[in-house]
Amino acid sequence: MKQELIKLICKKSFQYEKEPIFKLASGKRSQYYVNCKPVTLSPRGMYLIGHLVFDAIKDANVKGVGGLTFGADAIATAASFASELKGQPINAFSIRKDRKDHGIVKWMEGDLQPGDRVVIIDDVATTGGSTIKAIERAQTEGMEVVKVVILVDRQEGGVDNIKKHVEDVVSIVKRDELMAEIGAL
Repeated sequence: MKQELIKLICKKSFQYEKEPIFKLASGKRSQYYVNCKPVTLSPRGMYLIGHLVFDAIKDANVKGVGGLTFGADAIATAASFASELKGQPINAFSIRKDRKDHGIVKWMEGDLQPGDRVVIIDDVATTGGSTIKAIERAQTEGMEVVKVVILVDRQEGGVDNIKKHVEDVVSIVKRDELMAEIGAL
């Protein structure tokens, strides 16, 4: 499954140029660009990602899987669906970019309670900033964040930064695996 996912990401979501032409959210320029949405929102991508993420979290004894909207939403939904298929249901949740300011004011949406053990997921990690934001917001809502799963690790220090907040961090795919697939390594 992983190799098929790597091929799919290279086909639909990964771009590489010899010169750093891609502007990142941080403002820095890079030779690589990864937009996972064409894969995470595709049927085959959801199937592969759901099963691979579930396999990465199935032994963590968690109630929920999710992260910062919009990047984590499809991944969380796919993993939750796969968990039900495997007979070990794990709820999906979503963390808002802006706190809800009406009704019950909160950062998260999903069927979870304070004290629940959860996994934070993110589609791409560069510096780890958005993942760390998701961790902090989940903790603000009373969640115990026990693991982080990154779909694509750009291998630019993000995972190390995330590990300062949550020790157990795994990446499904690394940039070097994508580079090897396209023959750029």
